[in-house]
Amino acid sequence: MERGIVIKSTGSWYQVKLPNGKVIQSRIIGKFRLDGIKLTNPIAVGDEVEIQMEDLEEEKALIKQVLPRRNYVIRQSPRRKHDLHLLASNVDQAFLIITMIAPNLKQGFIDRFLLMTAPYDIPTTIIFNKADLYSEADLDVFEMLYDIYEDIGYKVILASAKDQTGLEEIKAQMKDKITLVSGQSGVGKSTLINALQSSLQLRTQELSDYSGKGQHTTTFAEMFELDFGGAIIDTPGIKTLSFNHLDHLTVAHNFKEFFERSEDCKFRGSCLHRNEPGCAVKAGIESGEISELRYINYLTILEEIENQNYWEINEDY
Repeated sequence: MERGIVIKSTGSWYQVKLPNGKVIQSRIIGKFRLDGIKLTNPIAVGDEVEIQMEDLEEEKALIKQVLPRRNYVIRQSPRRKHDLHLLASNVDQAFLIITMIAPNLKQGFIDRFLLMTAPYDIPTTIIFNKADLYSEADLDVFEMLYDIYEDIGYKVILASAKDQTGLEEIKAQMKDKITLVSGQSGVGKSTLINALQSSLQLRTQELSDYSGKGQHTTTFAEMFELDFGGAIIDTPGIKTLSFNHLDHLTVAHNFKEFFERSEDCKFRGSCLHRNEPGCAVKAGIESGEISELRYINYLTILEEIENQNYWEINEDY
């Protein structure tokens, strides 16, 4: 039995890197579950696994065990509503790549992504890419969002692969860490990664002329080592994020500034910050101490969870 790290997942086969640097094509037999949760992919890039060689000549192996994860990033499967999909595991931090333009900013997506990393205390940096395209109005919106997210403890970086803005700051933060890099399609994720380390040469693609939206260029999650120390886990572009696997209080507790303020709510511990009397979060919004933008996104997520059809939540319907 040998131990290694999963560096690429292609659905049925996994590439496992051993301590000596050799990469072994591996597959699984049987079922692997995560805390009793049904997964579309039982093993994620970043997993530490134990493998047993089954074909020495072709250097193929069976994954016999997934070692305990120190954290993971999980989302509702966009196709199989009952199941969850593992994006990555055992990461030191996450980078969310977004942009103000081409494609236009979907601010609500920021809060949805943070709802994936906050439950596992994964430090997350928000990178506003394609800064060379921003107008003065775009920069004004960026400054507003910068203040909102920096104030609640998230690092925010303005970046551009074209004019090298922010690249040294990003590299310094990546050094010697395993970083999950994610974002919606078309935000320039692969171009930015290539600018950080040209030897990677990840495939890039322009926005669709027809839809104006990004198209997927990363097909499977994959880990790449960085010349300057550390590694990234590059993930396919995300179109939407849903959360029928979370309950209302979990959502409330993972909007970090809401949770901190909820200590002063009349119904401390159970307040959902909607219509409850004596809500400290709503008082914070009225005073301008808490972002109304974040609050609107929070209410939208709660409403979506409530409106999930029965069959989407219960497989045995």
